[in-house]
Amino acid sequence: MAKIQAIRGMIDLLPEQSPVWQYLDSTVKDLLASFSYREIRMPILEQTELFKRSIGEVTDIVEKEMYTFEDRNGDSLTLRPEGTACCIRACEQHGLLFNQTQRLWYNGPMFRHERPQKGRYRQFHQIGVECFGIATPDVDAELIMLTATLWKKLGIQDHVTLEINSLGLSQERATFKDELVVFLEGYRDQLDEDSQRRLTTNPLRVLDTKNAKTQEILKDAPKLSDFLGQESKEHFDSLLDYLTAAGINYRINTNLVRGLDYYSKTVFEWVTDSLGAQGTVCAGGRYDGLVEQLGGRSTPGVGFAMGIERLVLMIEALDVIPKTVLKTVDVFIVAAGANTQQKAFELSHKVRDHSTLRVLQNLGGGSFKSQMKKADKSGAQVALIIGEQELEQGVVLIKPLQTKGEQVTLSESALMAELVKFFK
Repeated sequence: MAKIQAIRGMIDLLPEQSPVWQYLDSTVKDLLASFSYREIRMPILEQTELFKRSIGEVTDIVEKEMYTFEDRNGDSLTLRPEGTACCIRACEQHGLLFNQTQRLWYNGPMFRHERPQKGRYRQFHQIGVECFGIATPDVDAELIMLTATLWKKLGIQDHVTLEINSLGLSQERATFKDELVVFLEGYRDQLDEDSQRRLTTNPLRVLDTKNAKTQEILKDAPKLSDFLGQESKEHFDSLLDYLTAAGINYRINTNLVRGLDYYSKTVFEWVTDSLGAQGTVCAGGRYDGLVEQLGGRSTPGVGFAMGIERLVLMIEALDVIPKTVLKTVDVFIVAAGANTQQKAFELSHKVRDHSTLRVLQNLGGGSFKSQMKKADKSGAQVALIIGEQELEQGVVLIKPLQTKGEQVTLSESALMAELVKFFK
């Protein structure tokens, strides 16, 4: 009988990989707490209509990438392809939005049926951050400042670049879109296949093309910045002033539009050349009309999402992970002798109860030599050894494993103080 394999594009996270994910998760979680953002958790299944109304029916995500099916009741359900719409649905359903300010974050899997490649999978994980109820550009700046702070904490600040643009208001985009279509129609036969299709369905997405020939044509195309009104210009200029004052470098990219229909005014991406083709590690923007579009009262909103897989690849490639992160064992307890195992259990409990050290106790028996081999392989800093002689004398042997220090025999009462000194 053939073995069952994981679904293509949905990968397993193995035990040796998880410490880096945990490090990234905890670093982000602590940073968000310092900015007073609170966690929200939403289900991975939502009604399909939620994403059709928010993302847009003529986007690649809705047309080609969503995992959508009918359940046993005949309802159309979709595995969430992104988190913003889900967050709004949850907040609106529970009365958290109107006349309120909410700073929220979430972390979890998203699903898109794309061609799997390094850094892009069909089940992928995102950390999303959303802020509701503030219309002014200072909150846009705060979110960008938050991400800039994260890059410094991770040690990758020199390998990411902030690209930023303003999409203006919906009526400004509509006027620009008409002018863009007129311009591109004159080059329709020279556009790549995707851009020809988007010219009819979603012309702004042509600006996001990766095709070199189409990019060359776009150099002479109308610029959205020329169609912005006073409100949009003032919002964008004020945001840039905040970034400059905070010492955050940026690059204005007039072709940056993002892949979702709901953005307005600010859009931004943090990009890198350290990941090959998958160059975006974090992206977001403002979506002031989305809450109303989903049936709520008009509420300003802004947020971003970062892909965990890509960030993990990046910090691994740049070798900026603290060595302590990869250590999973501090203390290995060896029980050498027929009557020592129970004492080893007591000792392991005592160390865990009086410290935050990570303790691995040898289980399943084995000779002293085989247990010491396991201790060395575990990566532990020290081994605590209880043999028949130590048991009889009421002492424990402490043997350094990663340094040249001498082994020491201590009474149980002096053990914890010595361990504290060793791991200081």
